[in-house]
Amino acid sequence: MVGPGRPLFVLFGSSIVQFSYSNQGWGAILADIYARKADIVLRGYSGWNSRRALKVLHQVFPKDAGAQPSLVIVYFGGNDSMEPHPLGLGPHVPLPEYVENMKKIAMHLKGLSDKTRVMFLSTPPVNEEQISQTLGVQGRSNEACQIYSEACLKLCKELDVEGIDLWTAIQQRDDWKTACFTDGIHLSSEGSKIVAKEILKALREAKWKPSLYWRTLPTEFEEDSAYDPICQDGRSTLNISELEFSRSVQWE
Repeated sequence: MVGPGRPLFVLFGSSIVQFSYSNQGWGAILADIYARKADIVLRGYSGWNSRRALKVLHQVFPKDAGAQPSLVIVYFGGNDSMEPHPLGLGPHVPLPEYVENMKKIAMHLKGLSDKTRVMFLSTPPVNEEQISQTLGVQGRSNEACQIYSEACLKLCKELDVEGIDLWTAIQQRDDWKTACFTDGIHLSSEGSKIVAKEILKALREAKWKPSLYWRTLPTEFEEDSAYDPICQDGRSTLNISELEFSRSVQWE
């Protein structure tokens, strides 16, 4: 722990989360926007499904931790939605079990503290042709992604969890198949921009008290200082935090 204390945001999920700090990813975008406002911690596990996540849930989020997160953003579903293997191998999780796993994850996270907020990202679409060309992986379909996405969003409504419909949001772009992925599954910088904007929109519109939207959070050590850079007039100093604020406005 380092001080002063800030709100703690945890990103928990599979490769869409693990890779969110690379290639101008959505995790990196959030970390940049929330610099000096919140600490964003990555807990991403490439290839994982909801079944495997449930097994380590109490280790990643112990209820007796000294400090609990203010926000947990969760993504599982893409690997769960893959076609079942005849020998039971691979990441596929049947839809009813997936929903039950996500329910257990949500309930555990909501029980961490009275102020812990939970947000689920639904399964994004995939470009099946690009997957075949770049990864040679079989068993992923956009149709299955939609089914798991809709099930996740339905659960969010039932549990009063903030849900973001990535399957629909990404396909709003006419060129989503070519612009939003690096390999048909994982997000390009353009795909990550969509995810980041959807998360920020949800944070802005959420009725949570206190709000976790970046504009509402205080900037650490934002007071003016004689050590700030000197303006062109040679008499006043430039408030760096104001420059950071103006740079983040582009994501509104």
